[in-house]
Amino acid sequence: MAILGTLLKKGIMLRESLEQMYSSPLDLQKQELRNLLIHCQNTKFGLAYSFDSILNKFKGDNAQFYEAFKSEVPIYDYEKLYAEWWHLAQKGQRDVCWPGKIKYFALSSGTSGASSKYIPITRDMVKSIRKTSMRQILTMSKYDLPASLFSKGILMLGGSTDLKRSGHFFEGDLSGITAAQIPFWFQHFYKPGKKIAKTKNWNEKLEEIVKKAPEWDIGIIVGVPAWLQILMESIVKKYQVETIHEIWPNLQIFVHGGVSFEPYKRGFEKLLSKPLYYMETYLASEGFIAFQAFPNHKSMRLVLNNGIFYEFVPFTEANFDEDGKIKEGAETLKIDEVVEGKEYALLITTNAGAWRYMIGDVIKFTSIETSEIVITGRTKLFMSLCGEHLSLDNMNKAIELVEEEMKIDIREFTLLGERSGSLFAHHWYIGTDDTINENLLAERLDFHLGELNDDYKVERSSALKDLIVSVLPVNIFYQWMEAQGKVGSQNKFPRVLKKEKAQLWQNFLIDQNLQTS
Repeated sequence: MAILGTLLKKGIMLRESLEQMYSSPLDLQKQELRNLLIHCQNTKFGLAYSFDSILNKFKGDNAQFYEAFKSEVPIYDYEKLYAEWWHLAQKGQRDVCWPGKIKYFALSSGTSGASSKYIPITRDMVKSIRKTSMRQILTMSKYDLPASLFSKGILMLGGSTDLKRSGHFFEGDLSGITAAQIPFWFQHFYKPGKKIAKTKNWNEKLEEIVKKAPEWDIGIIVGVPAWLQILMESIVKKYQVETIHEIWPNLQIFVHGGVSFEPYKRGFEKLLSKPLYYMETYLASEGFIAFQAFPNHKSMRLVLNNGIFYEFVPFTEANFDEDGKIKEGAETLKIDEVVEGKEYALLITTNAGAWRYMIGDVIKFTSIETSEIVITGRTKLFMSLCGEHLSLDNMNKAIELVEEEMKIDIREFTLLGERSGSLFAHHWYIGTDDTINENLLAERLDFHLGELNDDYKVERSSALKDLIVSVLPVNIFYQWMEAQGKVGSQNKFPRVLKKEKAQLWQNFLIDQNLQTS
């Protein structure tokens, strides 16, 4: 058990896991925020927002420190934080939102906005991501796995480690930045290895991995479902085998994140000859937020003691407008004030200089006791033309149910809102290579959405006149992503397209001579 043995010798990840298991979530979070404030009290941001006076409130009760923090520091989204602060760090200024100079910026996929975002990455953040990754590996001891698995290779399908120099900093995918700094003892297990990992062209990287695949004994794969599925399909086709297990017989674990796996699961499992354990992660460009800590749980445990302080904004019309933007004076809660089953938009304060940052994800607690959550959507990736309040969670579940019912493989999908005369319509674009009756698909999708969402069901009898389905070859979705410069490990096809992106998509389909209705 080579990997586990090394980690257990180090001991620190085990101690941190036990600390989170047996300590109060509020106590852990209070200490995290205090550490972040102390570390940054002499930065430009810390001086501007009187961190020293906030720190004085930590001596009181558990409510005072948070009231002081949220009264002094405003809520930020990316555009506001970049315009006011992060652009200064990008120009090479020191001690802006985090002590020292920011050497790396991660390019996020820009799913909700029109362009990529530049997220600062500090040495402290990289250390935190590494430690949380190793803590997740430790949880594998709870699974029924053979000892031999922990000496097998781990294929991490990420961005290029050959980062681009841009003025005063280096830029690239978070996966490329962190892979370039993996600890020496882990390099024996890490695939595809340093040489292939440096490859900048995504298609060339996949080709190189396909060539090398038979030489590796892979036990664990890590990455975004869509791209790993494309890779495995290419390997199966290249070597004319039935399943990936003929190439990697010891493959047993798939660690995934970035997008719901459920719509991909049916097609993914066609490539396997035996079941895999699926482990979900919540690793964003802004930090490693949560991971699946228990077998057979679909929820993930928030990491409360590794460089991130969390706040929770009830995802309601009182706090957010119809475009998913937070309203002035929105209610924010700390971790001891949340309740199970309600949706919250996530604010994070991190050891990379993000302060009260609206990351854009909406989560729901499944267990207050163990701080377990599921991601239910994005603040801007939902559809509510006329009060139907259709969440990303509703969409993913409906697609999963349709796949199962109709025995089809839906690889990608996206949803646009349209006018239908004086009323409204939902236009679904479904990516599958199966032969499908569009009318039947529309009927069953409509039925399941109504069962999942009462508001949707009500509006379908009034203002939401039509549900339109257009079935497209899967490759069309990936061609559009390539046209947008969004090919690669951390890029996902957006599940809802609005405004400029919706128009770009429709123009692309017209250029491809494909029907849009």
